[in-house]
Amino acid sequence: MSLREPLSANVRHSLIPHQAHGVGTEEKAQAVPPVHHLQVVHGAAGIWSIWVALLIAAGRESAARADSLCQTCEVQIGLGGTYHFWGTTGGIVLPVIVAWGEGRYELGLFRVTTQQVLVDSNYPSGRVMADPYWGVSVSRRWRLFEQGPVRLFFGFGVAAKTESDELSCTRLDFASQLGLRFRFPGDRIVGELTMRHWSNGGMRLPNHGQDVATLTFRLNTGRFGINRGERISLAALERFPDGLNDPDNGVEALP
Repeated sequence: MSLREPLSANVRHSLIPHQAHGVGTEEKAQAVPPVHHLQVVHGAAGIWSIWVALLIAAGRESAARADSLCQTCEVQIGLGGTYHFWGTTGGIVLPVIVAWGEGRYELGLFRVTTQQVLVDSNYPSGRVMADPYWGVSVSRRWRLFEQGPVRLFFGFGVAAKTESDELSCTRLDFASQLGLRFRFPGDRIVGELTMRHWSNGGMRLPNHGQDVATLTFRLNTGRFGINRGERISLAALERFPDGLNDPDNGVEALP
């Protein structure tokens, strides 16, 4: 037997390995995962990595600027409810909010105490979207507008919850918020009305998103810090009892 014949057979075998093993071209194509799916997964992982890095950098910046954690921290408690497309879903929410860094950073703990049931034209008898669960979020907030005792702000961060459901099949989501902060006369009580949305950005389905509206209040009892813009020193009140402008302490006369 010459050397040429087995060599030719090996060459032919290497050119058509799928036929030699009894696997058709169509079956082999199905075994290869779609390229676009891998690209979506890699892109989503990159987004999460970038955002986590930004949160870590923001936390370090806040820690560097503040002498202590509770120098400007405040605790808010209140009540909230769930909704979907501006229709109520019946979920009752108990929020506890801790803000610090002049209100630039927020840590929230949320307890959804009841089931969320969606009633619309598609589900006239109601559809259970989520059972009760615990949730936590951390966000960076930016001031959009401020006039007198009213401030409009926007926040973005991440949220985690103890259950996956029809609203979001993932337990780790993006968290966005749009809120209105207002101070009552005397600055003793400060309230915030906030619309919150948690979702995974469509990376996995189902992803209707968790929508929550919360109304929280901070009662200034002196046990927690007060934002720098809301502080009035005792010396300033003694020197300017009528509310005259004091450039050193930031006390301004009322209009």
